[in-house]
Amino acid sequence: MEIGLLGATGPAGRAMALRLAAVGIDVVVGSRSADRAAEVVAQLLERHPDRDLSIRSGDNAEAAVCELVIIATPWDVAPEVASTVAGHLGRKVVVCMSNALARVAGEFQPLVPPRGSVSANVQAMVPDAYVAAAMHHVPATELAAIDEEVQSDVLICSDHPWAIETVSRLVERIPGARPLDAGRLSNATAIEAFTAVLLQLNTRYGTRVAVRFTGIDD
Repeated sequence: MEIGLLGATGPAGRAMALRLAAVGIDVVVGSRSADRAAEVVAQLLERHPDRDLSIRSGDNAEAAVCELVIIATPWDVAPEVASTVAGHLGRKVVVCMSNALARVAGEFQPLVPPRGSVSANVQAMVPDAYVAAAMHHVPATELAAIDEEVQSDVLICSDHPWAIETVSRLVERIPGARPLDAGRLSNATAIEAFTAVLLQLNTRYGTRVAVRFTGIDD
C-alpha cells in the first residue's frame, strides 16, 4: 500500500510520514507546492541516513492518487484542500488528523467548526470518500521519534465501518499504538476538542502526555 499525505510539510505531516515509512509503508508527501514537498522529503531522508525509508514527494494531487490518503494540513484549510483533489478521493479511506484549536491568553481552546468537527467538514466536501477521524492525540514529537514506540491509544471514528477497520489495521503497524473504535463521525467533535486539554497539560507540566484507556482488553 502507498499512502499519500496532503499538506504534509508541517510538523504533523512530517512526523506521520516518517512513522509510516519506518514500518515499511510507501509514503508520498504532498503539498500545494511540489518544490516544498521535495525539500521536506530531502530533509527527512538526510536526518535518517541509516534508515531505508520509502518517502517521495509530489503535489497534493499526486498524493491523493494513493490508495489511502491522510490530511495533515492546518485545520482551517483541510476541507478546502480535500475539495481540490475530490476527484481522486472517491471510494477511498481518507484520514483527517486536524484539530480546530486556538491559543487564547496562553491557553489552548477548542473551536467548533460549522458541522461540529474538521473531519465532518471534510466528509461534506468529499461525500464519496470514507472519511475517518484519527491520530489527533499523538504529539508530532512522539510520532517523529521513530526509534521509540508510540505509547498511546488512537481513537478512530467514522460513519463507514470499513474505514475504521482499515485505519485500525494501519495503527496496529505502529509499535506501541493501539487503535480503538470510537464510533460514528459525530464523535469527532469531542475527540478533536480534547486535544486542547492534552496540549494544555503538556504546556503546564512540560511533558508529552499520552492517552491510555484502562479496562479494554487488547
